[in-house]
Amino acid sequence: MTCPICQKATVPDYRPFCSRRCADVDLARWFRADYVIPVPLTQEDDDPSDPLENDDKP
Repeated sequence: MTCPICQKATVPDYRPFCSRRCADVDLARWFRADYVIPVPLTQEDDDPSDPLENDDKP
């Protein structure tokens, strides 16, 4: 198996990565939303009665 970041051989301690650095690079990509898991929208997502969605109203 190769590291998904740099393509080097993986190390058991950091699997599926080869090093702590590559694991951290991957984590940073998740934090920046470079990776996303698509989720289908539902009607609840568009519900205007959700108080958290209406931040501009007092």
